Amino acid sequence: MPDQPSSRPRRSAVRPSFDAAEQPWIVANEGLRALPPEALTADALRRVLGRPESWSVQMPLNDDSRYPGREGAPVLAAVLIPLVAREQGVTVMLTQRTAHLYDHAGQISFPGGRIEDSDASPVAAALREAQEETGLSAEWVDVLGTMPPYLTATGFSITPVVSLVRPGFELAPDTFEVAEVFEVPLSFIANPDNHRLHRVELPDGRVRQFYSMPWGGYFIWGATAAMLRNLYYLLRGPSE
Repeated sequence: MPDQPSSRPRRSAVRPSFDAAEQPWIVANEGLRALPPEALTADALRRVLGRPESWSVQMPLNDDSRYPGREGAPVLAAVLIPLVAREQGVTVMLTQRTAHLYDHAGQISFPGGRIEDSDASPVAAALREAQEETGLSAEWVDVLGTMPPYLTATGFSITPVVSLVRPGFELAPDTFEVAEVFEVPLSFIANPDNHRLHRVELPDGRVRQFYSMPWGGYFIWGATAAMLRNLYYLLRGPSE
């Protein structure tokens, strides 16, 4: 999400009142199976994600529960989910946001941000933001489709734009916003044994649930983990 000065008025800053990585969790596999390698090739992804009838997802765990000061009409945003077609297997490109940002500081996220008036569509916004944040040029990106918007507790309505990315690109991350760009094997995301469901009781008595998918030294959680879990459901297709 962009953190540069904007003509829009600032909303109140919010930070979680808990350490997400320290909250109790259960494995969120719920009898779900890991997807086989043949379902995770670039050709298979094109076939599955090119079918509109496959685009059914889980909605946010906490409905429309917002942080104080983030109520009202959500801010429209878009993120790019870059699936990089590496020879050794498809990966998911993610970024770690810098610690000083106003929203989602230090968290793992997809490249993306607010949809500006100059953006022709959520797809255009996601491609623009991805290039601004990471240097990934649209010429390397093949957009497959858009997932249903995901509403965050911080008051963003995010349209995920799923894409295949051809290798050979060069990155030039914006160091103001991006601390690191890294890739996670899609096979890791496509195994529900790696999905965790956390539960935390907030100071006001409300209970918040969230997903996480820790990988290596990265704690992927919140909206990013939820959208990755939705990607698993899309690739899995209708339940058997």
